[in-house]
Amino acid sequence: MGVMEKIKEIEAEMARTQKNKATNYHLGTLKAKLAKLRNELLIEQGGGGGGGPSEGFDVARLGDARVALIGFPSVGKSTLQCKLTGTESEAAAYEFTTLTCIPGTMHYKGSKVQVLDLPGIIEGAAHGKGRGKEVIACARNADAILIVLDAGKEGLNRHREILETELETVGIRLNQRPPDVTFNKKATGGVRFSSTVPLTKLGPEPEKLATQIMREYRITSADLLAREDISVDQLVDVIVGNRVYKPCCYFYNKIDTITIEEVDQLARMPHSLVGSVHKRFNVGEPDEDDALKAMIWRYLGLTRIYTKRKGQHPDLAEPVVLSAIRKGTTVQALCQNISSQMLRDFNFAMVWGKSAKHSPQRCGINHPLEDEDVVQIVTKTNAQQRQGKNYQAMVQGFSDKYHKKKAEARKKKQGRLRG
Repeated sequence: MGVMEKIKEIEAEMARTQKNKATNYHLGTLKAKLAKLRNELLIEQGGGGGGGPSEGFDVARLGDARVALIGFPSVGKSTLQCKLTGTESEAAAYEFTTLTCIPGTMHYKGSKVQVLDLPGIIEGAAHGKGRGKEVIACARNADAILIVLDAGKEGLNRHREILETELETVGIRLNQRPPDVTFNKKATGGVRFSSTVPLTKLGPEPEKLATQIMREYRITSADLLAREDISVDQLVDVIVGNRVYKPCCYFYNKIDTITIEEVDQLARMPHSLVGSVHKRFNVGEPDEDDALKAMIWRYLGLTRIYTKRKGQHPDLAEPVVLSAIRKGTTVQALCQNISSQMLRDFNFAMVWGKSAKHSPQRCGINHPLEDEDVVQIVTKTNAQQRQGKNYQAMVQGFSDKYHKKKAEARKKKQGRLRG
């Protein structure tokens, strides 16, 4: 029996099983087996590619954030990318016009957001149908996902539900946060399960269920500490360990083809925005401010920080854009974004803006920043640097680098004289 047959058999058994406290242990075991088989299927499908990126989908990461456009064929993804970024992408009335990943850059509020126009996917994409494997791989590497849907087809075809299921199957969790659970594998000692809150979703014997799920993955010794009331699916995600958590927003395109009652119903869906690229509802030109760009900015968690030198006015022309998804929005993330040497020599920061209790406020390296804050970084003096533990090693490193560079220059000069 192949992997697909085993997956279908387990799914059929789960559908037949009633959900109650008595069957919770059995359902948890089936979910663990199902997750394991799906991982095996993905590894099996990815093994034939030689380990390298697929042609047409290897796009260099540029800008402050990356957004992937996901949707069925002919929902308007290419036209939408053109309106967001100004990138010319082939658009036509037939399906599968886009066959590779086409990148573009959206400029908004001083930031540069890379927008990827991906080929349309179909039901079964999680198992490799219609280049679904390559499309979903790009979605896993994006900072956020924008699912584009046809408002005229959504009522009958359940496209939103199908796309969520396909992404869920390959371990992409949409608009969820990682469970507050600590899981550490050990060589010996058995399974130690503990929690700081009552676990109401794991049945009457949570430890027995967790131990059985670990056995499915051949884990006999581990420490697991739950700090929140987790479900069986979340427990499996923690044990598997290859899940990614992405912010996701939904854009219902072509609302000019449906009634106002249907538009109102779609607009009330969570994380959703309705509009029309053709009629320019909530979508403008690349250089215009519109509702869709504002929504993407909000879901990416971007923050603009203006830097300031001592005794000078802040530089309001080119902000440093921080991302809560990548490195965070603290003073430490700002230093890392500017220079590793600034992070090494950091002393304190002077902050003006919404995050400061008074202006200016002297802050440490872990101070959280807010949008449009002004920050002045003050580095350590030479006397303070000499008191550091790594000062001698740092000086020796600079000296070695200087002498190495000088020796290379001497060799080049001798080579020119001999030639």
